[in-house]
Amino acid sequence: MTARSDIPPAGWRDWLTTDTPQSRTQARLGRAWAGWTAFRRNRLAVAGLLIVLALVVVAALAPVLAPYHPYAQDLNGRLLPPSLAHWLGTDAFGRDILSRLIHGARLTLMIVALVAATAPLAGLAIGTAAGYFGGWVDTVLMRITDIALAFPKLILALAFVAALGPGIENAVIAIAITSWPPYARIARAETLTVRHADFISAARLQGASSLRIILGHIMPLCVASLIVRTTLDMAGVILTAAGLGFLGLGAQPPLPEWGAMIANGRQYVLEQWWVAAMPGLAIFIVSLGFNLLGDGLRDVLDPKGD
Repeated sequence: MTARSDIPPAGWRDWLTTDTPQSRTQARLGRAWAGWTAFRRNRLAVAGLLIVLALVVVAALAPVLAPYHPYAQDLNGRLLPPSLAHWLGTDAFGRDILSRLIHGARLTLMIVALVAATAPLAGLAIGTAAGYFGGWVDTVLMRITDIALAFPKLILALAFVAALGPGIENAVIAIAITSWPPYARIARAETLTVRHADFISAARLQGASSLRIILGHIMPLCVASLIVRTTLDMAGVILTAAGLGFLGLGAQPPLPEWGAMIANGRQYVLEQWWVAAMPGLAIFIVSLGFNLLGDGLRDVLDPKGD
């Protein structure tokens, strides 16, 4: 009897790193293993991954990890400095800052997830359509993209939130609407490099429709670049959401959104510095984590890399 081709011949590592994969699954897993091996050599990228994973864990276990209820007020314990009872101090209403930061991680993760699930997909659809069809389709879609790029993202988000009304849902919609143009640019550039490739011509000769070619052949080639750009953009998304919250146009009280927490502590910044500094530090750490992770993914997924 011959050995099955999908069984590791001499161990999982040898099976994953072989130069002669015997199945499509083995080849895909081998590429994934090679990418992870290259990624983990970058210590800063691994640190960024750990920060992002910590954000996910904290958001998932917020009710368990938070020592106090995020809305519980203690007016006799207002503006207390960090101590054993309140590790990061309390705010102007006597609420535990650490507990509010932990629960605020849920809002931050929700904003990041919703924007990452909408803006890149919209940009991918617009960019691939413009690059594949060309002509007037390309001209119209790219001029709309240029108009959107001409406005600063935060200013445009402020305009949309002002029109839609303050609130966390409208803030997410505004951020998503203002975030798609860079993804459309990337997808169009990737599409222009492959739309005349031999495999596209072969698919067209076989009777594949334009929609099938775009969905099945072109979009998958754009995914790697969009993943890198999405990860790098998440820091900007967090800062935009915090900016809207700081201005009172994002999450509304008493939600523990980090930008709103900074706004509540700005009048105490000189004496009770921890009220504004702690949520600011949380924003800094999480934004840094996404940037480090994005740099690592760029090194791994860049098709032009070594």
